[in-house]
Formats: sequence, C-alpha cells, structure tokens
Amino acid sequence: MTIIGLGNDLCNIERIQNSLDRFGARFINRVFTDIEIARSEKRELTRAASYAKRFAAKEACAKALGTGFRAGVFLKDIGVVNLPSGKPTLALTGGAAARLAAITPPGMTAEIHLTLTDDHPWAQAIVLITARPA
Repeated sequence: MTIIGLGNDLCNIERIQNSLDRFGARFINRVFTDIEIARSEKRELTRAASYAKRFAAKEACAKALGTGFRAGVFLKDIGVVNLPSGKPTLALTGGAAARLAAITPPGMTAEIHLTLTDDHPWAQAIVLITARPA
C-alpha cells in the first residue's frame, strides 16, 4: 500500500448554520450532492452538523488530491456516501475523479479512506488516499 494523499479539515458548524439560514436551498444545491442532501435533511436535530461534516470532507479531499478547489475540482465533484456497513467514504466525479486518476500510480488502484466527527461547534474530516496493486 502506498499513500498518495492526505487531507484534513475543521469546519465551524455555526458557520454552516448561518449559510443554511441565509442562503437555504441555493447554498445546499450548489455545494452538496443529492445523496448528501437526503442524508442531512433526515437529521432534524443535527442537520447543520451533518452538512458541516460533509463540507469538511470535501475540503479535506481537495487537499488530499493536492489541488484544492481549482484545476477543475469543484465542491459537487466530491460526495460523501456510505457503504452498506454504514462506513463513510467518498464518491468522486468530474475533475476530482480525473485528478484521482492522474495521481494514482500506473498498475495501482486508489482507495479513499474517510473519517468524520463533530463536537459542537466543530466538525472535522480526515481523508487518506492510498493505492494498492491492481
């Protein structure tokens, strides 16, 4: 196994709540995927924290990819999804998927590892991208 990227992000839940209050659906639909929206909207008491964790995951992934949000990598190209076990991971599309392909060594397959946590007022995500022989 080879490490090809590592990213970390800390997000203020109250900042996300302010964006939800101020911009509502416009903010949500610009930043989050349909899967992320469906999951976060189910959480009445922790809605802002759910969105904040996902926002932090996007930021951490952009750092792990080595680009940030430039070079064709956009917020909606990175989406938090859950495996059948419930474990979170990331689904990449567009520029983020292209960047992952570009940094994956030939003959190897990339794997994205994600951990999320929150403790009001903070949400944190850590992304580790590894590669293993195909």
